[in-house]
Amino acid sequence: MHPEFQYLNLLKDILANGIKQEDRGTGAIAYSVFGRQIRFNLEEGFPLLTTKKVFWKGVLYELYWFLSGQSNIKFLVDNNIHIWDDYPYKIYRELMEKGAEPELTQEQFIAKIAADNGFAKKYGELKHIYGEMWRRWPAHDGRTIDQVKWMVNELRKDPDCHNALVNSWNPEYLYQMAKPEEASRFPICHNMYQCNVKNGKLSLQLYQRSADIFLGVPFNIASYALLALIIAKVTGNQPGEFIHTFGDAHIYSNHFDQVKEQLAREPKPFPKVTIDESVKEIDDFKPEHAKLENYQAHPPIKAELTPTGGLATDNWKEFVKNKIKK
Repeated sequence: MHPEFQYLNLLKDILANGIKQEDRGTGAIAYSVFGRQIRFNLEEGFPLLTTKKVFWKGVLYELYWFLSGQSNIKFLVDNNIHIWDDYPYKIYRELMEKGAEPELTQEQFIAKIAADNGFAKKYGELKHIYGEMWRRWPAHDGRTIDQVKWMVNELRKDPDCHNALVNSWNPEYLYQMAKPEEASRFPICHNMYQCNVKNGKLSLQLYQRSADIFLGVPFNIASYALLALIIAKVTGNQPGEFIHTFGDAHIYSNHFDQVKEQLAREPKPFPKVTIDESVKEIDDFKPEHAKLENYQAHPPIKAELTPTGGLATDNWKEFVKNKIKK
């Protein structure tokens, strides 16, 4: 059976068994199951889903953004990647509500991020997200900890290790656990991954506490499968498996028609991804170093991102409701 059916069967599972839930911060409705897992043998092809075309450039540039330790969306905006636009705008809207900044639509806000370096530096920053947590975890003594570099070195020194793990979930900056002025406005969703070597093959398992199965997860699958290839390359291993473990797996109610359209399609053969031989260290990797070959997919299926989770004001809740209705 084609490995993509694992993903399609998860969609069917949620349609059949999902329990209705309402996001407290935005009012968005989703149908949800808890505790699922899918896995892909990376020797048999790269799991870039084929029943709808996945935005490969977005996958590449977002992962590079994480791996290079960045936390300002300007890099993404400058490369025409807009999957993170909502979250810094969420913070800016809070300032608008207080009268501290002039009113801007989201489109105007992003245009200003692109055109004005000073504005981007001030308002394009998303503190305490993946790039920072992976490469610059803030220690209590003022140090920063590079978890990714440590993990790579650990795998090189001890291929039998059980501790090659990177965590993005820092309670000090999350939800009501944080000081209000330090609380992240973006909810960490894919919060922990671990690498493991068996017989010279490196596998990566992701734990994702909250998963937008239709819109976000195809990106997450491709991103962490690509990360597994990169880490295997720089540690001198062959690729093994990508294992994707879910906590809350859900489909938003405004995605149901799109899900049914996707389920009517038959998967095509998975493509191949190779990492350039010049990549010897994690910091060598650039987007152009990953080559995608033979990707054949059904047309894209568009759907509106539902930016849920994290701390939110009533104004943001209304903004998201209106956005979903469009």
